[in-house]
Amino acid sequence: MSIKDLSATEDQSVQLPYRFAREKKVLVEEKGDKLEIKTITSVSLEVLSELRSYLNKPLEIVWLDPEQFERELSDAYTNSSTSSSDLVEGIDDNYDLSALAENLPKTSDLLDSDNDAPVIKLINAILAEAIKSNASDIHIEPYEDYVSVRFRVDGILTEVLRPTERIAPMLSARIKVMSNLDIAEKRVPQDGRMSLKLGEKWIDIRVSTLPSSHGEKVVLRILDKAETQLQLEQLGMDSRSLKQFESSLKNPNGIILVTGPTGSGKTTTLYAGLNILNDKTKNILTVEDPIEYAIEGVTQTQVNTKVGMTFAKGLRAILRQDPDIIMLGEIRDLETAEIAIQASLTGHLVLSTVHTNDSVAAITRMIDIGIEAYLLASTLKAVLAQRLVRKLCSSCKEPLSLDSNIGTLNKGTKVFKATGCDNCNNTGYQGRVGIFELFLITDEIKEAINAGETENRLSDLAFSNENKLSHSGYDLVLRGVTSLEEILRVTSEK
Repeated sequence: MSIKDLSATEDQSVQLPYRFAREKKVLVEEKGDKLEIKTITSVSLEVLSELRSYLNKPLEIVWLDPEQFERELSDAYTNSSTSSSDLVEGIDDNYDLSALAENLPKTSDLLDSDNDAPVIKLINAILAEAIKSNASDIHIEPYEDYVSVRFRVDGILTEVLRPTERIAPMLSARIKVMSNLDIAEKRVPQDGRMSLKLGEKWIDIRVSTLPSSHGEKVVLRILDKAETQLQLEQLGMDSRSLKQFESSLKNPNGIILVTGPTGSGKTTTLYAGLNILNDKTKNILTVEDPIEYAIEGVTQTQVNTKVGMTFAKGLRAILRQDPDIIMLGEIRDLETAEIAIQASLTGHLVLSTVHTNDSVAAITRMIDIGIEAYLLASTLKAVLAQRLVRKLCSSCKEPLSLDSNIGTLNKGTKVFKATGCDNCNNTGYQGRVGIFELFLITDEIKEAINAGETENRLSDLAFSNENKLSHSGYDLVLRGVTSLEEILRVTSEK
């Protein structure tokens, strides 16, 4: 592309066509009655001379190194892109992901294409299909010969598309544009966010990019804003545990922990708990990493380690904000744990999470971090362990009788198994529900914690069989909500 190809009707004082700017290594910015030309040292003097004649204004040259130029080029031409909130409009169910992928332009540079509509259509179709499938995550993974597009539905990753590897840069670039990330930076991980409106439904999407040997892997976490309105009774807790947990939340001070592996629904449970506590008589503040959902009436703060905003620093700041209730995304280290303990001792209710396999293990985890047993015993009110299990598809589940005793289920007990049909994409499952184990800190448990009792002893004191995590699952099996295989999968009980 040469200067002769530039249209005389274009607003030359603001922006040159992207292809020209990229090819000739020149950027134009208006500075009063002059034009600032940003370029690199190897630019042709003939190009600068022709530009001066073409633009008909005095030029001021600013020299950039190649890396700076690429970054400024990215900033200049992505800021004018379509806003993410408009990008899924017009998408319907009549699309073919594979066909859309095949029709993409041959270039690997999104902005270098005269028509980026095929890229937009494919991204829109992927997003719309993921939301329609109730996927929690979208994985876009480049390999040597192809790109794998996978959806995580009900906790399980399934490949939905495998186009040629040449489209990987276009997909990542388009997603970066939508989430206001630097499309020129491909060497370091980036995190972003976008909000989309699909019909009448608002969806938040958290974006993470990661450099890999074959390009950038992109993961999109889909956050349905409707989930912030979930109430505790909608999570699947049995009536007794629900009543006891709600009672724990009414404590004026102390610590309540929710525990489980990543993706077990801990944050959703904390938000549901906050919905119970959230009224105009209380000052509720959170420190999260990251903020997954906005909650009206709650002041939410996000961890940002790049600027030194850690959980501990955020928690200290919150304590100067006259809080009644504090929600801490996770207790990861001794400093954060100590501040949480002190907050609870000074009259605040603290809700948080830890990563342990069951509720009793949270005691060991906190002591291993460095918290004194007597402090933990005096502040901890309850620990809720949880998992998410897939629900059997009501259209195709089939009954069977157990041929042996398993846990609390006796031989001959009628249960249901997964089969698969069109309604559930032949998985046998649709949706998920929680199973729970509530560990209440009674006076007897406090004494046992102070005495340094083992996890097994604490478990014996706290639970009869009907209160344990596995029993919560067996109850769902008996009711035909889920399969025995699901319970064994998430509780590791053989």
